[in-house]
This record gives sequence, structure tokens and C-alpha cells, in this order.
Amino acid sequence: MATPSRYVGTARSRLDGPAKVTGAAKYAAEFTAPDLAHGVVVSSAIAKGRITAIDTKAAEAVPGVIKVLTHENKPRTAWLDYNYRDQVAPPGSPFRALNGPEIVYGGQPVALVVAESFELARHGASLVKVTYDEEVPNTDLAKNRDAAYVPPKKRSGIKPPPDPRGDAAGAYDTAPIQLRQEYKQAIEHHNPMEPHASTVVYEGEGKLTIHDKIQGVNNTQGYVCSVFNLKPDDVRVITPYVGGGFGSGLRPQYQLYLAVAAALDLKRSVRVVLTRDQMFTFGYRPETYQTVALGADEAGRLQSLTHDAVAGTSTFEDYQEAVVNWSGLLYHCPNVTLDYKLAKIDTYTPSDMRAPGAVTGIFALESAMDELAYATGIDPLELRLRNYAERDEGEGKDFTSKALRAAYEQGAARFGWSRRKAEPRSMRDGHELVGWGMATGVWEAMMMQSSASATLTPDGTLELACSTADLGTGTYTILAQIGADALGLPLDRVTTRLGDTALPEAPLAGGSWTAASSGAAVQAACRKVAEQLFGHARSMAESPLANADFAHVTFADGDIRLQTDPSRKVSIAEAMRAGGVERVEATEKVKPSMLTNMRYSAYTHSAVFAEVKIDEELGVVRVTRVVSAIAAGKILNLKTARSQILGGVVMGIGAALEEESMLDHNLGRIMNHNLGEYHVPVNADIHDIEVIFVDEHDDKVSPLGVKGLGEIGIVGAAAAVANAVFHATGKRVRDLPITIDKIIA
Repeated sequence: MATPSRYVGTARSRLDGPAKVTGAAKYAAEFTAPDLAHGVVVSSAIAKGRITAIDTKAAEAVPGVIKVLTHENKPRTAWLDYNYRDQVAPPGSPFRALNGPEIVYGGQPVALVVAESFELARHGASLVKVTYDEEVPNTDLAKNRDAAYVPPKKRSGIKPPPDPRGDAAGAYDTAPIQLRQEYKQAIEHHNPMEPHASTVVYEGEGKLTIHDKIQGVNNTQGYVCSVFNLKPDDVRVITPYVGGGFGSGLRPQYQLYLAVAAALDLKRSVRVVLTRDQMFTFGYRPETYQTVALGADEAGRLQSLTHDAVAGTSTFEDYQEAVVNWSGLLYHCPNVTLDYKLAKIDTYTPSDMRAPGAVTGIFALESAMDELAYATGIDPLELRLRNYAERDEGEGKDFTSKALRAAYEQGAARFGWSRRKAEPRSMRDGHELVGWGMATGVWEAMMMQSSASATLTPDGTLELACSTADLGTGTYTILAQIGADALGLPLDRVTTRLGDTALPEAPLAGGSWTAASSGAAVQAACRKVAEQLFGHARSMAESPLANADFAHVTFADGDIRLQTDPSRKVSIAEAMRAGGVERVEATEKVKPSMLTNMRYSAYTHSAVFAEVKIDEELGVVRVTRVVSAIAAGKILNLKTARSQILGGVVMGIGAALEEESMLDHNLGRIMNHNLGEYHVPVNADIHDIEVIFVDEHDDKVSPLGVKGLGEIGIVGAAAAVANAVFHATGKRVRDLPITIDKIIA
């Protein structure tokens, strides 16, 4: 069957856009129930110690306060750590809210006040008095680096650093050019627009309908069933819209546990919404120290590469991400040693944040490569081309495809890189120093097992269904585009249902795998529908397609047509009448090819070019231009794809210049726990960003040939900005974010 691309590969506005801008889209905290009660979390005032007393009498005396849950009266739940492990949990003992008197991190929930209204619950929460036996918290990663360890149990889905190749230490000692530097990444919090919230509707007899802020409804369902000993048929999770996640919604957060516990205990519906302050009391991108050592010959060709990283984790889980692995595959080098360790501190467990590990590791590697360029007197782009890797040398595999050279070439041409003056502080615009920097980005191109259904009716209306989430990335739209092309229908005749455990199961929306995974499932389901329709069309008396083969027909404009003679056709309605059916439907499951994964490595790549202008006296940095050239296989929707890269670049600028969660190590608490003091880029910070998608054909990475775009936009962006800052000022800042004090110090 031929499937001409009428919609796939074009620029289309989001189909869910009108619902979002008119307020019709409902988020987790906007669903309601007739008997809805409201819960407000009381957070701990210390970061380490024990609760010695908790006085809830004043709160319980408030008319309208229903109950105050604490560790002393919480409902009975599962005993084993295993029951609290969600789909992406790292090794260790998952956090359990209200599990006991121990306080293990700052802001830990110590009580839930449930009342008839949110205002009453909030008032009641202010009346809960907690007495503590406080201990000195240990939150300073710098002081714990000597105690760093290789995690004994690896996190599922996260590859540990590959074994060393060659003799990196020996090759470094004999290399004509030697460079060794340390780089630091600060803690960052995700801060999506929608705070974490759960509305648990009690349906009676222990049955629940849950509206949860989550990037995968099946993860919430599995967690709730395991913790509260419920049957999957009794727990339905519905999350049609997610107001941003960036990874914070991959794991069920503690408001879900508290809302479900209260609903089951009270046998009524309960909603719990976290405040912006409380959004700083769980996952974050971990603070990380990295050392990169590069040995090269006079021509800039790498002879030795060593990359070591120490990242913070909680005392109860070994959070892991791939930080150093990228250094073993991005450039050709015969001698490579990579090392990744953790150090325990008294904080909550870090969590995946957009391109986890890659943002951190690539900042260090690409900063070091820029330093090597200056040490050798070679243009930074030319240096990368001289060390271009044709294979994944870390895994010893060929790439499914790699169009990074084209990204370098097209990005540099659009940016005007050839006009760059090599000497730092050599470019000016009035009183501002001008700097140009560049960096490479890389991210895994993954496909996961996924299912989807397609249902077609005689009037040519197609409904697609899949439990995956749309975080605002355009999933509703791209799945509709795939379905419309597969069956030759107008896009406005296709509807998509997402975010519901009653729909065919899909993986969490993360890792940039949704388009490849759920997109392939939709394509497979539509193909099965097409095969059934074709069978009905051939069975018609005197059918124009009686002797045709499925491989030789195409679907277009509501018809099934013979490719060689479009006049020989049968309409969808005619085919259904011939088959005596009111609808044609199919549910299909797809999964990645194990053989392909064994033979090949699959990655997206980018070349990021940045211009900064810096006030010479004040040290104020403006990122005035960015060109991001992306090699990501087939692009399904040019408009939503561009939006993904724009958002990633903006987050990269934030990481480079602004975002930092500041821990007071005496208190063990994040001090700038609000959007007034935790700075993220705003409109005034963002200027011209240009996105280029280079042509890249890949027939191995996934059935659709797509590689995913959610992560690659942010990878390398911070390094490009940091390198531009050095070019402008001649001062190398290796500690993110690059704030004014570090420039003028």
C-alpha cells in the first residue's frame, strides 16, 4: 500500500491549540466531583532529624476540616520497597510520604490537612504544630566528593560508562597538547507551568478515577495499585493534557500518594495541589562536578580522552543518568576512560530533567573541546571536523544514520561562522563585547514498545487512541497527521484520544521516543484498518479492485485506488457496505527491532552556534542570536518540531546564564524556591533563534524513520553560550550558570 505524505512532513498548527487557548483543556487540578474535598500539604521545617511531637488539635477544631493525616494515623499501605517502585525508579528505597517520624530532606511532607474547601485546608495547615529533634544536614556535594562511589546496582534503561579503550593515561602523558579542567553544573528545577496535582474521584467500593499530573498514566496506575493493593480494573487514570513536565512528571510524586490515601480513608473524592514552593521539594537536575582531560597532537587530533563525573543523589536512592558516555562516542579517539560516581547528600532524589545527563556531560565535553581549539590555534568547528567519529567507538557499532557534517555545514553557513575573528575580545558592537561560540549536541534515538488503536466509520471519520501523553509537544497533531496520510483522509476528519489507561498502553512520554513509538503504533493500526477495508472492497460484486494486490493500491480522498489506474477505485463507504460493517477498527502493538539495536547505534545530532553581547563594564550577557541545526531523521511536523527546538534552546540559555537552585547548607534547604528568585528566561532574554532541519534518511531507527526532538534542542546550547562568553571576554567560566559576578570577578 502506498501512503503519500499529504500531511506528514508539513507545518501544521496544533490540533489541541484551540482547547488550550480557550480554556476548554482541563488539567489535573481542574477536574471535580460532587463531594470533592481538598488537601493541603504541611512541609517539614527542617532538613534532617525526627518529629518528636505533632499537634493537630487546633487544625481539627476548625469547622470544615475533615481530617489531618500524619505518620501517626495514615492508612495502611504496602510494606515492601518493591511496591513503591515506579517504572523509572532508580535503585534504592523510594520515598514514602508520612511513613514515619524521620525527616530525610528539607520540605518533606509531614501532614495532609483535608477540608471541605481549599481555603479551609490551607488555614488548617497553618495551625499544625510540629516539634523536631533536629540534626545537622549534609547537603554540600563538594564536601562529599571523596566519599563518591560507583553505584552497585545500575538503573534500568541507563547504560553505565563503557569499559575503557586503549591507555588514556599513558596517551595523555605523551600527548604534545594536554588540557585538564573541572566543570560544574548547578542544581536546576523543572518548574513547568502546571504544578503537580492529583484529583482522586472516589467511585465507591474502592474504585478510583484519578486525574494526575503525570507523563504516563500507566505509571500512575501501576504505582497506585501496587502501593494500595488495588486491582488495575478499579483504578482508571485520565490525563488528557499536561501543562509541561520536562521530566518532573515521569515519576508519581507525593501529592498523588497523599490524595489516594485520603480518598480511600475518607471514602470520598480528594484533590491535592502542590504550591510553587513545594514544587522545589522533589526531583531536580543534580549538581555535578566533572573533570575532562584531553590529550591531542599539534593538529588537534585527540589521542586521549578522560571524563570523570561525580553527581549528587539522595540518601535513599541511587539516581543515575548517562553523563560521561557521550564523550566516548561523539569524537574519534583511540584512548578513552570514562568514570561516573555518586555521592549521597540529604536532599530528595534527583529526577530526569530534559536530556538528563547529556545537558551536563556535553557542557563539560564541549567546553573542553573549545579550550582545546584555543590551545591548538584551530577553529572550533574545524577541530570537531578533524575528530569526527564515523562509528560509535564506545559500543563498536555503526550508526543507523549520521548527518552531523551537514548540520555543521548548514548551521555555520546560516550563522556566518566564517566571519568570526579568532582572537578573544576582538569583536565589538559599541560598548558591548561580541562573542561567537559553537558546540555539538547528541541524544539517543530510541523506540519503545507501544500500542494504539484506529477506528474508521463510513463517513470517513477516523479516531486514534493511545495512552501516551502530550506534554505540549504536539503529539495529538503528529499522530493525527500519520493517521490521515495512512488512510487518505482530510486532517479535520481525524481525532486523537490520549492520556487514559482505558486506551491501548503506551510508554511514558519521555526520552524523545514518543513520535517513533506511538507514531509507529498508529501507523500499524491504520495499516491493519486499510487491509480490512481493502478486503471488503475486493469482495464487492464486479469490484474495480477485484484482481488488485494490496501493495498496489493507495488511499486518497476517501477512496481506495489502484496506483496505476486511479479511475479504478472504491470509496471507504462502499467498502464498508460491501463488508456489512458499521466500523473498521484495529489495535496494534509495535516494538523495536532487537537485531537492529544489537547491530547499530542510533542518535540525533545537532550543531549549535551562539552569539552573545556583553556589557564590558556591567558584565550583563545577552544571547542575541542562536542557530541550531538538527539532524533527527524524518520531521513529522515542521511547525511543532521547530517549537520543540526553540523550547530546548531557551532552556539551554537558562541553564547557561540563569537557572540555579541555591542550597543553604546550614539549613539544608533550597532558598530561592519561587519564580521570583529562581530565574528562568523570559521574553526579554530571548532574541533571534533559527532552527534548521537537515535532510537525514534513516530506514533502521524506527518504522517512521523519526528520531525524536524533545531533548536534542537543549543539548549543547549551554556549551555554545559558554564558549561564546569566553570568545567575547577571554574569561573562561566553567561553573554554570554564568552569572554577572563570575564575569566581572
